[in-house]
Amino acid sequence: MVRRDIEALVQEAARRAMDAGALPHVSLPESTVERPQRPEHGDYASNIALRLARAAGTTPLALAEAIAARIPESDIVARVEVAPPGFINFRLSPAWLARQVEEVLRQGDAFARVDVGRGQRVQVEYVSANPTGPLTVAAGRGLAIGDTLANLLEATGHQVEREYYINDAGTQTETFAATLFARYRQLHGQAVEVPPGAYTGEYVIDLAREAKERFGDRFLAYAEGPCPPELHDFGMQRMLERIREDLALMGAHYDSWFSERSLYPEPYQTVMRLLEERGYVARKEGAVWFTSSALGEDKDNVLVRSNGRPTYFASDIAYHYHKFLVRGYDRVVDIWGADHQGHVPRMKAAVAALGIDPERLVIIIHQLVTLKRGGEEVRVSKRAGEIVTLREVVEEVGADACRFFFLSRAPNSHMDFDLELAARQSAENPVYYVQYAHARMAGILAHARERVPDYADGDVSLLREDVELALVRQLLRLPELVETAARKLEPHLLPYYAIDLATAFHDFYERCRVVSEDVPLSKARLKLVAATKGVLARTLGLMGMSAPDRM
Repeated sequence: MVRRDIEALVQEAARRAMDAGALPHVSLPESTVERPQRPEHGDYASNIALRLARAAGTTPLALAEAIAARIPESDIVARVEVAPPGFINFRLSPAWLARQVEEVLRQGDAFARVDVGRGQRVQVEYVSANPTGPLTVAAGRGLAIGDTLANLLEATGHQVEREYYINDAGTQTETFAATLFARYRQLHGQAVEVPPGAYTGEYVIDLAREAKERFGDRFLAYAEGPCPPELHDFGMQRMLERIREDLALMGAHYDSWFSERSLYPEPYQTVMRLLEERGYVARKEGAVWFTSSALGEDKDNVLVRSNGRPTYFASDIAYHYHKFLVRGYDRVVDIWGADHQGHVPRMKAAVAALGIDPERLVIIIHQLVTLKRGGEEVRVSKRAGEIVTLREVVEEVGADACRFFFLSRAPNSHMDFDLELAARQSAENPVYYVQYAHARMAGILAHARERVPDYADGDVSLLREDVELALVRQLLRLPELVETAARKLEPHLLPYYAIDLATAFHDFYERCRVVSEDVPLSKARLKLVAATKGVLARTLGLMGMSAPDRM
């Protein structure tokens, strides 16, 4: 990775400065090299002089000059410059840049794999919607974030497991089952009301029709509870099947589907015993409480209600106990919706109470999505009544557009999703713009076979135009971006990069004729196109998107 190579040069120059007495022998910071925001400041810049000037007892500018003068020679760097107030700027060698096209082609699908995870076991849990209704658009945003994060973590050497937590226990599932039972009875002509808080979507009536077809009148005489267990399980199973179908439409797959029911009686009982032994359980008002206030929380939280039933919070503690102390993940990343924001501090406190470093648990909250068609907000579903389903959006604009748009803003930002824009086949639509770039590259390579059937011996040293080298610079950004996005858990960096890469390619294509009478130059440029096509496909793949050869 180029940044690391530049960093090594800076570190060596700083050590030379210490040996020469220009800098006291101090501990050097690990990372001081970044890409400048403004291209005129070079390809990379180091702030090491600013960070060490006080220890050196001199001005940052003087120290920068002392370190810059001792930068080892390297074929990577064409020029080193010092700029106020003490930056060391590096400009890459054009000849070295051109050679990197060969390196990108050589690495192929392995390009941008960076082993910083070193086999650390990470679980990413996302979507995990209750199996009480179809997936919503908000669930789609969580899916895009979680799935892309998992891809990034895999690309950086982590062992990743994708998990869906099935909330198949508790009040909401019981309300759903009771609603289903009421609709089932209504279809048989019985005058019954749906329960308080009932699920009112048409999908419940459709499911009741399925139940009537399958079971006939078997459950009409049932009077032992809100819903016959067999009908309850049928409803949960069918909703879960529909959720799986919706996820498949988005191209998502999971390594594990974890049932909330499996937490009872173990590990739930073990967790309750551990919390009590550690002094984090209190009994008051007829309920059992987690004394999270002892861990800095504003208030305590109920674990077991006065009726003896565990809360969702108790289930979540048992679930995370199972993640860390039974399955042994080094780190857990949970992707939660905006309505879970207040749950984060108490979940961190609960993990700490179990003796687990809370830093090992990362919870990413994604904000709401507002659907728009043109300038108008879309509020009502055609099929589900009160919600717009993910399936409807995927069927209208496609899974690739959904993934790209859901990723195009940081998770903590509210986003507007314009359905008209997402379906538009023009450069205004960023999804079309990026995928069209890949299709254009594929078309160039396909048509070039007639005139240049083999470009394997192309001489990339012929790539000297500024626009050609600018494109190579964009290619070399991907490994650094993958590392940064995985380390900071920021998948939204990928769509921005994809747009930048597509822009650099379109600029190159408009200004440089790829296949011309100059056969050697044509071969070199075809190599650049092939390398760019591979990098763009890799980028789209990390986002879970397709890389079409035709549009």
